Amino acid sequence: MVTLGAFIVGSTFGALHEHWWKALPELPAVSLLNSLGLGGGLVASFAMFGAVTAVTLVAEQRRHGRVWRPAKLPRQGLNRVLRGPWPLVVGAVGLALANFATLALAGRPWGVTSGFALWGSKTAGAIGFAPESWPYWESASRAAALEGSVFTDITSVMNVGIILGAMVAAGLAGRFRPVWQIPRRSLVAAVLGGLLLGYGARQAYGCNIGAYFSGIASGSLHGWLWLLAAFCGGILGTRLRPWFGLTVERTGGSC
Repeated sequence: MVTLGAFIVGSTFGALHEHWWKALPELPAVSLLNSLGLGGGLVASFAMFGAVTAVTLVAEQRRHGRVWRPAKLPRQGLNRVLRGPWPLVVGAVGLALANFATLALAGRPWGVTSGFALWGSKTAGAIGFAPESWPYWESASRAAALEGSVFTDITSVMNVGIILGAMVAAGLAGRFRPVWQIPRRSLVAAVLGGLLLGYGARQAYGCNIGAYFSGIASGSLHGWLWLLAAFCGGILGTRLRPWFGLTVERTGGSC
């Protein structure tokens, strides 16, 4: 929750400064679908998926002597559906279906972080600032979202659903354990991480959902560039974890 609060603050400042970043020199947008067509775009995407998978398998084999395999799922039937863990393929299919449903209902790919910029900007307006004067909120659709209720904003409603769903899933799995005593260094890491995530997400046009997942699914080259930048940032972040009193864990997760 600390990270989420800092994320909202960072995303609000990211919206405030977006016009400055957009004024910098930029490369033209590249769409694999427009450049290669539907068939060519799919072939290129699957080729890159295969390359990432191959490099990952080779690197893991060399570093650990074996390739990680998911353990046998401990629960079966309805108990596994409710309490997890789910097979990885189920999570992957679920994400794809959620993105398709969002595209069909909202008319745009799935996104998350624009809702946080809205929440923060509305809060800024309530305490005396004028977010409606920021260039970020000048477009008709964004201005309408800023003026209306957050419950009429599709992204905000989905974000509330994600948070509640995560709490329910954690509760069903017996892992809902709120922690109220947070070490100081860990608290600093949560705040700094949230600010960087929020600010960066606005300039990257989304997070690992809006910019990466939906970007690649839409055939945009920027999704792959996001993956490269996030991979490098992930390595750096992992090396910085001990500075903030956080352990470096190697886990294989299931959805």
